[in-house]
Amino acid sequence: MTDDLAARRGVDDAVVYQPAEDSGLLAEAALAEAHGRVLEVGTGSGWVAQQIAEERGLDTVGSDLNPHAARQARERGVEGVVADLCSPFRADAFDTVCFNPPYLPTDPDNEWDDWMEHALSGGESGRALIEPFLDDVGRVLAPGGVVLLLVSSLTGYDEVLALTEDAGFAPEPVVEESFPFETLTVLALRRE
Repeated sequence: MTDDLAARRGVDDAVVYQPAEDSGLLAEAALAEAHGRVLEVGTGSGWVAQQIAEERGLDTVGSDLNPHAARQARERGVEGVVADLCSPFRADAFDTVCFNPPYLPTDPDNEWDDWMEHALSGGESGRALIEPFLDDVGRVLAPGGVVLLLVSSLTGYDEVLALTEDAGFAPEPVVEESFPFETLTVLALRRE
């Protein structure tokens, strides 16, 4: 499945992140773990949210800062919302929150300041959006809910684990895949 996703990457609009290996891994974890009302933060093309809605029959919302991404999600039949992380959503609104954050460590001198940078660049550490996400996601997560967070070894796996614990979550690896340049892990985060 992920080879097909990688082949399709970049086929559509160059301003929206298209499904790739990380998307496939997040979808795999979500199909196993998601329940109730679902929010996919940083939905990109909406592919993961679409998989959850179609294969699990769950009410799924896809949010993205990029208005082109929200439009593509809507074209896939997903409720697409222009949003900065979890900010516009009410407390306890979702039973499952999925996030494949922009995680590539990027030298500030080499940033290109366009929609693809927003989809890929995680700042110097690769964790620029992981930290504010973890600071707020607990607010929108309903009791008994789960957060599915994709983590790359490029961002510092142990550092992300510490951030999740500092935010009051117990992290548990759900799926993991290694590539020549990185290891991707989806963590299930539940309140401690």
